[in-house]
Amino acid sequence: MKQDMNAYKEEDFQVWKALFDRQVENLKNKGSRHYLIALEQMKAVLNRQVIPDFRALNGFFQETTGWSIEVVPGLIPVDEFFNLLADKKFCSSTWLRGMKNLDYLEEPDMFHDVFGHIPLLNNSIFSAFAHEFGKLGKSFQGDEQALIQLQRLYWFTIEFGVIREAGKIKSYGAGIMSSFGETNRIADQECKFLEFDIEMVLNKEFWTDRLQEEYVVIENLDQLFNSLDEAAKIISPVSIRI
Repeated sequence: MKQDMNAYKEEDFQVWKALFDRQVENLKNKGSRHYLIALEQMKAVLNRQVIPDFRALNGFFQETTGWSIEVVPGLIPVDEFFNLLADKKFCSSTWLRGMKNLDYLEEPDMFHDVFGHIPLLNNSIFSAFAHEFGKLGKSFQGDEQALIQLQRLYWFTIEFGVIREAGKIKSYGAGIMSSFGETNRIADQECKFLEFDIEMVLNKEFWTDRLQEEYVVIENLDQLFNSLDEAAKIISPVSIRI
């Protein structure tokens, strides 16, 4: 599949600008500095003016952390997702929500995939974490329990992770960064925050059909990257490796 820039209509451009402007303003004091710095560094290819062209994004990453975007129709099988991450390919849809549905989606659209996920892939530590996470998942293919545990790690970090910066809780997970309401909910501390513990995260259930009630706080991105070695050790005894 490929992105067809000629397929976007005027409403799509209006939706992109509306979402981009609203969330950039909203994240000023709520988003992680790592995300905000990365977004600023990518402004030539990721901005309010135009719907992002994946070819331009791929060209940018060829000069930085080496990622590329893989166009997908929607949610894909877990094994395929891990294979893509292991190859430094991040999957994204190409469709955008309508103007009447700026705040609610049943399935992630391009604003979530690109605005939420892509900027931090320009951060060297987070990029390394996402890549190694993909390779770890690939090594456990066929092991249902191990993949469930890794999905939990993905959920509480890449998707809905928060970080402590200068004594304050800031957001970095894509599900938060692309959501106006969830960003504010965390900033207002209308939820529970748990200290990051890799064993706890690997065994913590999550739900996809409602707002999160608990978020896991990391102290820095190095903690996230370093957790992968421990994750492999915790999962491995459950799964016989050959």
